[in-house]
Amino acid sequence: MMRRSEPRGTRPSEPRGRAGAHRRARERGVVVPLYALVRFLLTPALRLWFRVRISGREHVPAHGAAIIAPNHKSFLDAFFVGIATRRHVRYMAKAELFKGPSGWLLLRLGAFPVLRGEADAEALETARLILEQGGVLVVFPEGTRVEDPHALGAPHHGAGRLALMTGAPIVPAAIAGTQRLWLGPLPKPRRVQVAFLAAIDPARVADHADALSELVDHELWPAVQREYGRELARPGLILAALAAIGLGGGLLARRRARAETHLLGIVEPLKLRRRKSRKRALARLRRLRAPRGGG
Repeated sequence: MMRRSEPRGTRPSEPRGRAGAHRRARERGVVVPLYALVRFLLTPALRLWFRVRISGREHVPAHGAAIIAPNHKSFLDAFFVGIATRRHVRYMAKAELFKGPSGWLLLRLGAFPVLRGEADAEALETARLILEQGGVLVVFPEGTRVEDPHALGAPHHGAGRLALMTGAPIVPAAIAGTQRLWLGPLPKPRRVQVAFLAAIDPARVADHADALSELVDHELWPAVQREYGRELARPGLILAALAAIGLGGGLLARRRARAETHLLGIVEPLKLRRRKSRKRALARLRRLRAPRGGG
């Protein structure tokens, strides 16, 4: 009998497709030496370039399952959370990122794929198993990046559903300064702030009639929105020093006024928003070029 050959460039043990990625995420998880190496290389680079300020890291449990739920402005947000805690964090990433070499690396750094814009039972099951194994899972409730620096998207309920299913506490987190972070291929050198808040125990609302909405809409997301506004309003060292000696008061007041945030509705994935924007622009262009009827 002829032996079935593997496709060139792959190994028999290598997971293939979304099913294989989820299987690996559930059974193997993080490659600890690789995770430690990447964190060792990234931490000083990110902290120096972005002048990262981290607060409240004591709110991330030292042991056992936990869900970290931050707002989402940039692809780098997951990395900022990763360097802000000593725990190995696991996180969902859009399925498109798992094509090619980047997928190989992301899987071994704790990521697993999720389909955006639709219910993904496979990703939910992987997340549940990670929490039942005592892992730390990062879930961005907005579901996509929201580029407006003064707005957060309305949250999806996946993080709350996982918390109620597993009993894992939810740690609200705010990340400020990562919006519109890139100038072409290079990131802008700006201050980034990561703040963790006290964990929310889902058992407090588990027996309520509308436990999911109460947990996410009334406890988790208002806490994230308030803290995000505070981080936006927080002055840098120079501005704080000027204000302390009686200078820069007007600049400080304007900064605090600009820190007001508002809540959008459910935000569509960024790629879909850009596609719709291009279609609208092309439609306007066609209308402009269309010959006008004579009168």
